[in-house]
Amino acid sequence: MDKQNSKYRWIVFTAVLFTYFLVVSQRTAPGLITDQLMKDFNVSASTIGLLTSIQFLAYASLQIPIGILSDRYGPNLFLIAGALLNGLGTLVYSFAPNEFVLLVSRSLVGMGDATIWVNLVLILSQWFRVKEFVGLLGLAGMAGSLGFLLATFPFSAWIAHTGWRTPFFTVGVLLVLCGILLYVVLVKQPNKRFKEDNLVTVQTEQKREKTLLMLKRIFSDRQAWATFFCHFGLVGTYVGFIGSWAVPYGMQMYGMTRSEVSQLMMIGLVGAIVGASLTTWIANRLESIKRPYMVVHLVVFVSWAMFLLFSGKPPFFMLIILFFIIGYGNGASALTFAAVRQSFSMREVGVVSGFANTGGFISAILLPSIYGKVLDHFQLVSSGVGYFYGFIIPVLFSILGLMGGFLLREQRKESSKASGLSV
Repeated sequence: MDKQNSKYRWIVFTAVLFTYFLVVSQRTAPGLITDQLMKDFNVSASTIGLLTSIQFLAYASLQIPIGILSDRYGPNLFLIAGALLNGLGTLVYSFAPNEFVLLVSRSLVGMGDATIWVNLVLILSQWFRVKEFVGLLGLAGMAGSLGFLLATFPFSAWIAHTGWRTPFFTVGVLLVLCGILLYVVLVKQPNKRFKEDNLVTVQTEQKREKTLLMLKRIFSDRQAWATFFCHFGLVGTYVGFIGSWAVPYGMQMYGMTRSEVSQLMMIGLVGAIVGASLTTWIANRLESIKRPYMVVHLVVFVSWAMFLLFSGKPPFFMLIILFFIIGYGNGASALTFAAVRQSFSMREVGVVSGFANTGGFISAILLPSIYGKVLDHFQLVSSGVGYFYGFIIPVLFSILGLMGGFLLREQRKESSKASGLSV
């Protein structure tokens, strides 16, 4: 039976998306306990920024290697290993006795997380038809946004009730179990149900000869850089801020409790859920990725600029709107990978997806660390001044995202012709 016409593909889809949902929750959940970590371990804002950045550094540095290896050897085992590694890192985090162990654990989480999205894209490409792909990316984006949503009010309430270690331990156990589930769903059952596809072997032999040439072509390709900067401007600004400084910002600038800030973050995540589904739907209806994506980038840039216009503290009703819009942009970033799938051959989707994803998480590495240094620099003046200057960073990053949108081309048919494979 053909994988792309089987009912079993929806079991694969569900298992992969549930794992992605849990993994994404651990990108920003540590941001809920930023102030507690500073007190418990007696560390500075710069150290907290490093904790966030080290996770995203591990993630970003592995995107291209994971893309190459997944294109060559297939995505299943890498996705399984990533879930197990993410779970192990989260378990270590829950037992951490000092900041060094915290750094090691977040590195493990970042390494595991690095395998997830690229291989999710490849698995969806293998199990679903091209016409289904953009819509399913929207659903995957919604799953990720729900993961972020878990790491707001529900996780915050859980932390308030039990302390921060128990929730992280529980999620770590669940992620390890997800790794076992993925082995059954992606490897064991398909080996019984479907005949082995020789296409992977053929492509592997071709790629062993052409990997360096392929990388050279991708690194000099306008479309690849366009997707890189699109992701840089939307994902890193949102994830970097929410995952590190959103909670202290709300507590210090607006006098909110942790629970209240987590509810504000939920508004952004509702925006992300809407953005993932609505923007991919609009792109399908318009048969255009560039036009709706350009609008998203422009609106997100204006939203970050509003923080500067109001000296780092916009009116509260406007803050709610801004969080929703910025979250919407993060959800809409699924269009980055729709553009990759549209523009490049299946033989290159993994590595180009990894390259584009690197852009988002390089900005997620830079933002928390730079923001922390800005706050440390201005702490003797006032926290308000520090946050105001800190918002210059996402404004500049979103300009790069807007530039990526301008560079993006709708479709390059010559890419598929050159590769000898259809996209």
